[in-house]
Amino acid sequence: MSGEPNEEELERLREQKLQELQDQAQSEEGANEAAEAQRQQMEAQKKAVLRQHLTDGARKRLNTVKMSKPQVGEQVEQQVVALAQSGRVQGKIDEDQMKQILREITPDSKSFNIKRR
Repeated sequence: MSGEPNEEELERLREQKLQELQDQAQSEEGANEAAEAQRQQMEAQKKAVLRQHLTDGARKRLNTVKMSKPQVGEQVEQQVVALAQSGRVQGKIDEDQMKQILREITPDSKSFNIKRR
């Protein structure tokens, strides 16, 4: 033998490498599935808290905001969840209170000053 692997040995090494790659892919897939399941569970908990602490009108207004400005809607949801978890929500947040939260989170972007020289 000249020290080079023969065809059988090459085939065995290829199969071994393929198996290692498949095992690695499966473990990564399992980790991704676990992360996705955890994200879905957190999303479900957030929705349950929102359902519990928002009136129908406030929920509709929040959904409307989320459709037009997803980042702002997400901020409002996080704010409401934080308020609820800290115990600062008395009863349910109605539409007027939701408007106030939205005003606090989104500064008036229409106001600007024009300086003339």
